[in-house]
Formats: sequence, C-alpha cells, structure tokens
Amino acid sequence: MEAILNWLFSSEEEERHVLVRLAYFMLFMAFCSFVTLLKENVPYGRYTTSKYGFPVNVKFAWFVQELPAILVPVLLVVATPAAKTSILPNQLLMAMYFCHYIHRSLIYPFLIRGGKPTPFVSFALAFVFCIYNGFMQMRYLSHYAEYPTGWVRHPCFITGSLLWLLGWTVNMYSDHTLRNLRKPGETGYKIPRGGMFEYVSGANFLGEITEWAGFALAAQSAQSLAFSIFTTVVLSSRAFSHHKWYLDKFEDYPKNRKALVPFLL
Repeated sequence: MEAILNWLFSSEEEERHVLVRLAYFMLFMAFCSFVTLLKENVPYGRYTTSKYGFPVNVKFAWFVQELPAILVPVLLVVATPAAKTSILPNQLLMAMYFCHYIHRSLIYPFLIRGGKPTPFVSFALAFVFCIYNGFMQMRYLSHYAEYPTGWVRHPCFITGSLLWLLGWTVNMYSDHTLRNLRKPGETGYKIPRGGMFEYVSGANFLGEITEWAGFALAAQSAQSLAFSIFTTVVLSSRAFSHHKWYLDKFEDYPKNRKALVPFLL
C-alpha cells in the first residue's frame, strides 16, 4: 500500500492537497445528487427498478458494497506508516468510523429479512463510493489530522461524540424495528412504530445523518464535513420519499408524524 501511495503522490504536501480536493469533489457530488434526487428516488429497496441493471441479491450487495469501507482503511492503518494512529483524538474518531462500517458490512447484511434485490448500478456506485470515502476519511485521520492538546475535552469534540453516539443508537434501534415489522412468513409493508418512528418516517435515516454530523463536528475536517453533507442529501431525500409513500399507501398513517425532523419537517 505504501508503494502505491508513493507512486500516486510525489510528496505529503501533494497528497494533503489531493485529500482536500477529494472533499470538494464530494461536495460537488452532493450537489449533483441533490438535483438528481429532486426527480427520482435512489433505486434500491422499495424503489428498485430494472432500468438500473440486473438485480443483485440484497444481502450480497450490502456485504460487498460496504466492505471496501473497512478493507481500504485497515490497509491504510496497518500497511503504511500511519503517523497519527497513536494520538487519542484520532483513535477515537477512527473508532467511530470503524464501529459504523463493521456493523454495516459484516453484521447488518446478514440480519436482513427478505428485501428486494439491488440494481447493479446502485450496487456498483455504492462500492466505488466506499472505496473513495474510506480512503479519504482514514488517510486523513491516520496520517494528517492534527488536533490541539486536550482536544478530547473541547466542547466540539464532546458534543460531536455525543451526537455520534445518539445517532448511532437511533440508527441501530430503528433498523432493528424495521427488521421486526413482519413475523416469519409474512409479506408486505407495515407502519413502523416505536422509538423515533413515533415522530418521523425516516428514523433510521435521521439516526445516520445525526451520526455523521456528530463525527464531522468532532473531527473538524473538510473530509468529514463533505461526507456528512453528502449523507444528509442522500438520506433526507430517501426519508421524504418514504414519508410520501407511507401516506399514499396507508390511510391510517399517523398524520402528525413528520418525514425527518421531529415536529418540523
């Protein structure tokens, strides 16, 4: 891995500049996604369509497409002279990242019950994104991110870490709720209830958006901010689509439930 990086970048200064450009390009991707998602939904799950390629088994898709988000960072940490991995703020931020993606790739896919196949294009784009973001986040945190002494006691780090934990908990609980909506042998969709689903249709999306917003606040980097904004754009679109879908499908859907932000939106 170190040989590859040395071939790609002539100096650490050049690599640092590339990491910033990668963050800016992710912001550009967020804008493009925002414009695209005004017209159509991300094509997976209940919005799956054959025009985006042949179907990929949903468990296989989730496992494989998210796996680079673990493998690339692990290689960066163990196969390169990762200068910042012994520093506490960097360690905690990397732990937040790994905690999410170990679950998302190695646990979550095998808990899925049923689930519609994922179109190949969606699967491939997610795979590429996880390589891109995995490299950008972990290379910065493991090699370049510098924090002042006592950063873990700074209000931004404490608040961001608590937000991350809150979002992670909401995301985990909401996923559990959705998995258990149907009893064994049952098919079709049901109204999710309990937890944050009492307030919003996209409780799982709200959790993940909060998670990465907290991560960005604690990390204070262009890379983490770009990822948080991209996540917010994609998942908020999905939350609003789900909300509309529920209202159209269920006459008894709670009228006071919002799409994404409790009591507001």
